[in-house]
Amino acid sequence: MTVRAAPRRLSIGGVDLAAPVVQAALSGYSDRAMRVLARRHGAAYSLGEVLLDQFVATVGSNRRNLARLAVADEEHPVGGQLMGSNPDDFPPAARRLVTEGYDVIDINFGCPVKKVLGRCRGGYLLSQPAIALEIVARVRDAVPPQIPVTLKMRRGLDDSSESLANFWTIFDGAFARGAAAVTVHGRTVQQKYVGPSNWEFLATVKQHAGERVVIGSGDLFSAAACVAMLDRTGVDGVSVARGAIGNPWIFRQALALLAGEPLPPPPSIHEQRDVLREHWALSMELHGEQVAGRSMRKFAIKYARVHPEPLAVRDAFIGVKVNADWQAVLDRHYATDGPGRDPAADVDEVTSCGEA
Repeated sequence: MTVRAAPRRLSIGGVDLAAPVVQAALSGYSDRAMRVLARRHGAAYSLGEVLLDQFVATVGSNRRNLARLAVADEEHPVGGQLMGSNPDDFPPAARRLVTEGYDVIDINFGCPVKKVLGRCRGGYLLSQPAIALEIVARVRDAVPPQIPVTLKMRRGLDDSSESLANFWTIFDGAFARGAAAVTVHGRTVQQKYVGPSNWEFLATVKQHAGERVVIGSGDLFSAAACVAMLDRTGVDGVSVARGAIGNPWIFRQALALLAGEPLPPPPSIHEQRDVLREHWALSMELHGEQVAGRSMRKFAIKYARVHPEPLAVRDAFIGVKVNADWQAVLDRHYATDGPGRDPAADVDEVTSCGEA
């Protein structure tokens, strides 16, 4: 008789999630199309790409801008992530995201990209606890009580004692000001994506947090890594970012392991083809053919890693511009079924505010 593990759940404020594996915010990637696909493959929750507070508050009516705010009925619950530097700019942006249908408002204090830091946004705010906590308080006050407010942090700006002290000030202060959960990435801002994520630090954070909700992030490129982080650190959930680009199957695989089932094999070539068609259709619906053509190339390069001939498929997708190009690549490289490959061995860097 097969004994199934008891289901693990995750609760963010009043938002109850069926599993502790979620898709992170990914700048330039986690639009509605990617999020819907992740949800269909088992992600319990997803976050939209990080948006500047001033953009959200003043966004116009053209299709391209509105697409960045778009939410689908089937993806609830869904979170919207904001980034900025001035506490005054956050409340109107947070209210706009609620109006657009987002169920959770997340604040980015973790982005390590140089131009972001230079504008006093993202990870820079880990060096400014007073401003960071004012932002949390202002957002919490701006949105209805039933809308959870969460934040994303790294373990500090750098490895200094001052940076660590600032981390704890912001972490505890955010909860004191009404934050429902904090996602912690195990690298410093200075590290960017270099070197291993410090899971031991995540364990320390969760032990310190007690019943407060902590979501872990960093080096989650396989379903096994997702389960290992939950088991080794005790965090309440895990946030998958770069590991989900071109690999929505990671969520299905993680759910199987959490249920005590064997790890599903990598998707077959025909399974990949079906998802590639699905993702393209979702992107076309959201962006239109021309923008989808540009947007989907970066996804396709990642999807190619699962194909048994990744380099040939990658090169074919680089030239895709319109629907006919996309379908031609599928007809040529995905016509004959066969086993796929595990992309976890091909980890590379995505230069964005998403976290692994």
